Amino acid sequence: MTLRWEPSRRWVRCYRGDLLVVDSRAPVLVWESGRNVPRYAFPAGDVRGDLLKAAADPPSGRHECYDLVVDGEIVSNVAYSYPELPGYLAFEWAPVFDRWLEEEEEIFVHPRDPHSRVDAIPSSRHVRVEINGRVVADTREPVLLFETGLPTRYYIPAKDVDFDQLVATDSHTRCPYKGEASYWSLREPVEGVPADVAWAYPEPIQAVANIKDYVSFYNEVVDIVVDGEREERPVTKFH
Repeated sequence: MTLRWEPSRRWVRCYRGDLLVVDSRAPVLVWESGRNVPRYAFPAGDVRGDLLKAAADPPSGRHECYDLVVDGEIVSNVAYSYPELPGYLAFEWAPVFDRWLEEEEEIFVHPRDPHSRVDAIPSSRHVRVEINGRVVADTREPVLLFETGLPTRYYIPAKDVDFDQLVATDSHTRCPYKGEASYWSLREPVEGVPADVAWAYPEPIQAVANIKDYVSFYNEVVDIVVDGEREERPVTKFH
């Protein structure tokens, strides 16, 4: 395994229920070969070592693997070390901890990569969203979200979205850079347009507060017209 790492100055805490398991002001961000997102490794002294025991059946490729034992409950193969980083322990994200904090902000899915940017910028562009020839959203007050490695996402004020064509679903996803999203599908399904085609962040993280309650659509499967020019549909891992 090829490993790349760099120190972080963020104060990171990890909880299982109300139990504080990791409390570190000196974590390290680690990128493993084959993974394009980082994970945290912590000085062993910042981890509740009394809650760890050597794993009985460690997965291949993991070095010094440990189980987490809390109130008699065993969560297997959740912590491990790297030969290149002696004295540090890394953790699998799920299902180990119920809550991760950077300073006082909750983080989701994986640590935010300091080499990736997510900028939510208010704009006066004219953005129109069409599905099967029908206008679903039309605004001159969008927020454009620029995220490293992804197409521009156009976030539309709720007042400029035709919710009569949409129906809320029970779907939710979490993003380390934006927070937890809620979704809508088309009220009348259209061939080629999947469920959960639109989403919003009711409580986005502070860094992208501009998108609060704004609605975005997957560019990959709808038609988006910006300042009169129809954009080419991108191809991404999402659709």
